[in-house]
Amino acid sequence: MKVLILNGSPHQNGNTAIALQQMINVFQQENIEVETVHIGNKAIRGCISCNTCGKTGKCVFDDEVNQIAEKFEKADGLVLGTPVYYASVNATLEAFLQRLFYSSSFDKTMKVGASVVIARRGGCSSTFDTLNKFFTISGMPVASSQYWNSVHGNAPGEAEQDAEGLQTARTLARNMAFLMKSIALGKEKYGLPEKEDHLWTNFI
Repeated sequence: MKVLILNGSPHQNGNTAIALQQMINVFQQENIEVETVHIGNKAIRGCISCNTCGKTGKCVFDDEVNQIAEKFEKADGLVLGTPVYYASVNATLEAFLQRLFYSSSFDKTMKVGASVVIARRGGCSSTFDTLNKFFTISGMPVASSQYWNSVHGNAPGEAEQDAEGLQTARTLARNMAFLMKSIALGKEKYGLPEKEDHLWTNFI
C-alpha cells in the first residue's frame, strides 16, 4: 500500500513537516510506503478554466500538477498538510489542489484522504474543512482522528510542544492505515460501489 503526502508549507522543515512526520512514522510501522512531496515552495498558478484537461486528461500547464497526478493515481491514500493563512489554506497548495482534482480524470473512489492543518492560534477548523472538500466531492473516504486534525506552533519547531496535536496526527495515521487496509479487503471481495451516470443540474 502507498500513501502520498503533500506538504503545502513554504518551509520544508517547518511545523507542518513536524506534524506530517508523526504520520510518516506510523505509516512506516504499518508497512505502508510513503512518498512526501513539498508543494508549498513551488510556483503554482491557478486554474484558468480553459477545459483543455477535458480533452487531454491532464492540465494544460505541464508542471508539478501533472507529475503528482501520476503519483496520486497509484496511491491508496492522500494526506494534505498546510499552515493556516487568514483562516484558510496556503494559496499555493489550494491552487495546486484545484488544478489537480479538476484536471485528473482517473477514478478517485475509495482512495482515503486525510488533512492536517497547523496554526499559531486560530483558523484551523475552516482550513481543515476546505481541504476535506476536495476528498468528499471525489468519492474519497475521509480518515478521522480523536480531534480535528490541527497542530499549533508559530516559530519553527514549536509544534513539537503540542503533545495533543501530535498525538492527534498519530491517531489519524493509524486510523487511515486501518481504513486503507479494510478498503483493500473490501475491494477484493466486493469490488467498488456501483456508479450511476452522472446527472448535472444547473441553476440558471
